[in-house]
Amino acid sequence: MLLILITALLIILMLSLAALFFLEPYIHYSSDGVRIDLPPLFQKTEDDNPPDSTAPLQFTTPTPDPSATATPEAETQTTFRGVELSLSDLTGGTAQTQAESAGAAAAIFALKDTDGELAYQSQQSFALEYDLNAADGAVNQAIQQANGGELYTVAYLSCFRDDILPQWNRSLSVHSSGGNYWDDEGVRWTSPASAEVRQYVTGLCQEAAALGFDELLLDNCGFPTRGNLDSIKGDSNYNSANLTADMTTFFQQLETALAGYPELKVSVVTSLSVLNGTSDGSGLTLDLLKQYADRVFVAVPDGQTLPTIEGLEIVPIVAQGTGEGSWAVLR
Repeated sequence: MLLILITALLIILMLSLAALFFLEPYIHYSSDGVRIDLPPLFQKTEDDNPPDSTAPLQFTTPTPDPSATATPEAETQTTFRGVELSLSDLTGGTAQTQAESAGAAAAIFALKDTDGELAYQSQQSFALEYDLNAADGAVNQAIQQANGGELYTVAYLSCFRDDILPQWNRSLSVHSSGGNYWDDEGVRWTSPASAEVRQYVTGLCQEAAALGFDELLLDNCGFPTRGNLDSIKGDSNYNSANLTADMTTFFQQLETALAGYPELKVSVVTSLSVLNGTSDGSGLTLDLLKQYADRVFVAVPDGQTLPTIEGLEIVPIVAQGTGEGSWAVLR
């Protein structure tokens, strides 16, 4: 019996050591305690793909009052009426009708959201290696055919706020002392300082252009600006002195990648701080936006006004309600 007991204890000890060895790269220690960050293969995925049949989400600017006296500020603002639809609305032929019913002149389709999954079939190496593509192999052709119509289509991409790539490859992420950086909603960020990440994002933008979209809407286009930023670890993926230089390199690469699509508009979601000429920590600057963006989208809190910026088309974001009907859905 003693021999059996010793054998059992040895087996338990060996299994415990093996589990510790396997989990060690995924165990993170922080002021909030211990967190085990398993790779996607071992994570729950039942709720990762919400149904397509969601109600349209409208993001519009106020309708100008024809009787109002023109002001210098009005010259830089534009009225953009857009509605977010599912990709199945586009490929199924109902997007035009839904956009018209919503009073929108543009339809926004999320090709890459913050979860990192793609709504189409990409040929980028990360998409293939980490199985991020849409399951439908015919979706690209359907998107191209649908984009050939009269509807003005916008491809939404969450550039660097990407929850899945840092799980597979930690070298691509913004780091904290415990591993990957997590923002206030528990979402990870890839680093614009990484040449591989920049190549991946610009490649996705080039593919969206080739699919026939009229405009790219680039959100989370920069370094993290939300969450406990003090917990970010300074290293080669986050050098506070080089944030703008890294974003400049990104936009230069993006311009080169999109050189064959001169009619394509590039829009960037930014902050009032950047438009007012101050830093918000993203690495974006007013000069960068004026040079590389066709227009910018910006949330305007109550009581604040937009600056007048010559040569930059500004779309103030007006949320339609709260929760599922707010701009926050497009993270």
